[in-house]
Amino acid sequence: MTTKSKAAAQDAGYRVLSPADLSAAHGLRAFALDVLNGLSETPKRLSSRWIYDDEGSRLFSRICELDEYYPTRTEAEILRNHTEDILKRAGTDKLDIVDLGAGDGRKTNIMLEAALKQVKDVRYVPIDISEASMGGLVKNMRGKFAGLKVAGIVGEYFDGLHWLSQSNDRRNLVLFLGSNIGNFNKVQARVFLRQLWEALNDGDQVLIGFDLKKDIELLLAAYNDKHGVTAAFNKNLLKRVNRELGGDFDLAAYRHFATYDVFSGAMESYIVSLKRQTVTIRDIQSSFEFQEWEPLHTEYSYKYLQSDIDGLASNTGFKILDQYFDNNGWFTDSLWQVEKPSL
Repeated sequence: MTTKSKAAAQDAGYRVLSPADLSAAHGLRAFALDVLNGLSETPKRLSSRWIYDDEGSRLFSRICELDEYYPTRTEAEILRNHTEDILKRAGTDKLDIVDLGAGDGRKTNIMLEAALKQVKDVRYVPIDISEASMGGLVKNMRGKFAGLKVAGIVGEYFDGLHWLSQSNDRRNLVLFLGSNIGNFNKVQARVFLRQLWEALNDGDQVLIGFDLKKDIELLLAAYNDKHGVTAAFNKNLLKRVNRELGGDFDLAAYRHFATYDVFSGAMESYIVSLKRQTVTIRDIQSSFEFQEWEPLHTEYSYKYLQSDIDGLASNTGFKILDQYFDNNGWFTDSLWQVEKPSL
């Protein structure tokens, strides 16, 4: 990145870390390699990380408005009822609200509205790998909240957090909302949280959204909505392969299927082939055979017990300060604090 383009990013309200790693070409190569790897495995898989292109993000915003999809409204309820207490626990006049995955910002907005009234010196620090997404988010937040300090970081989560923690003496309140932690299996979640602990300073806090175990019928309905929006969201992966990698997936020859695994505690999403067929993907020079009713795995969404949350915190260096629940007890935002031994 040139000095001129760095200055332009700063003027736009964000900082770009390791720009060579963030180019569109790099992202497309990573996508292609992930598709090649996943479709070559048995069983086949495609990572959910690639669902969230512009179309995927639009569809997910529609999912969040569905009656069946409870997580968004239950977490919003928690934030409306408890944000004042969460901010009091930050215990500082200088606070960075660090957002890992803002999405459309509707829940983050609840936190920021309260912080502008309650905290003397608050700064909003979203971290995202996409410079295009960051530019739009910063512009939107500046327009919505007059006087809000915004200092976005374009980069990987932990690179951004390391840079932030070493660059100033402000307290960090990290938001990892929306049950995004549920997209990791239990081992991956533990590794992610330990990396998060390492990237932060002693006394920093993290607010993590956990979707709790509940009636299985509620879970099944949330991931198999009657309007077919979730199905379109899941199959958007195939559309993206077709568009960006020259694939020839026939979307009509696949169906969305989501089920709950009572042993692992995860909702699992699949795209199922309705017939025997061959898919060719031009840009990776490969063809893949699908048998009739063969599943292609796309996403996990793990659900938690309180004992699971307690174990994750204690095993990764955090202390649980409080748990905030919706009125139904379906979801919790868990407030954790980083505890590091004094040198």
